[in-house]
Amino acid sequence: MDLGNYSTITEFILLGLSANPHVQAALFVLFLGIYLLTIMGNLMLLLVIRIDFHLHTPMYFFLSHLSFVDICFSSVTVPKMLENLLSQKKTISVEGCLAQVFFVFVAAGTEACLLSAMAYDRYAAICHPLLYGQIMSKQLYMQLVWGSWGLGFLDALINIFLAVKMVFCKAQIIPHYSCEMPSLLSLSCSDISSNPIALLCSTLLHGLGTFLLVFLSYTRIIATILSISSTLGRSKAFSTCSSHLIAVTLYYGSGLLRHLMPNSGAPLELIFSVQYTVVTPMLNPLIYSLKNKEVKAALARTLEKYLQHIRC
Repeated sequence: MDLGNYSTITEFILLGLSANPHVQAALFVLFLGIYLLTIMGNLMLLLVIRIDFHLHTPMYFFLSHLSFVDICFSSVTVPKMLENLLSQKKTISVEGCLAQVFFVFVAAGTEACLLSAMAYDRYAAICHPLLYGQIMSKQLYMQLVWGSWGLGFLDALINIFLAVKMVFCKAQIIPHYSCEMPSLLSLSCSDISSNPIALLCSTLLHGLGTFLLVFLSYTRIIATILSISSTLGRSKAFSTCSSHLIAVTLYYGSGLLRHLMPNSGAPLELIFSVQYTVVTPMLNPLIYSLKNKEVKAALARTLEKYLQHIRC
């Protein structure tokens, strides 16, 4: 394409969630509170898992990385959104926008892979309890975690490598509070024929691919739980995976609904996006601490040790 008649854009305008100053002030307080809760909740979970040897198991190793990913996921978008809620000039540079897209890919892809790895862990624990130690060996769960990070970074590198070649010379307005790849594709005036293909492959791998693994794991888990004769046994087996099932439902439910909707900046689209990137990272530590007896016991032990240390 001949770009001679266009002026290259160096920054974008993020429209955000509202143009009303009073609403923006209320949203700033709300999202600042959510962000602080996200950071404190996930850091608390990381600390408890680190210092309590009762939680040095594969499931909590996965959970510690999930907490770290949630901190990263929230930190990629929320600080810039908070800045724009207080600023008259709601802009982001092209480079900053591409960096945001890169880290969203990393965090979202890694979290999807970790959730599918955690589903396999629950499958091994419930369907093959006597062989769990052999199946979920240290070598395997380390490979699953670092493989999740590797796939997340590889996916981000491929998509961002194609994105940096794009030239932006059309309207510079993004009808959103953060940068996302579909928004950038619609603003480019250069050839983007390979970008949608890469984005589709990413969606199939990290969206439908990991969801299929989770679905297959829980199909076997539910079948095993229903085959247990005692009500107490079924309740105990289900309680070991209920926290993960809630986290999976929140993540994939809001994520898939968000990405199946057209990129138009419609209120419902923004609500699902907030749920996916802002609210879910805050809820995960609450789900795993309130629904999990082992985590609650570890929190109590950690608090007791801390109080003893203060008294001494």
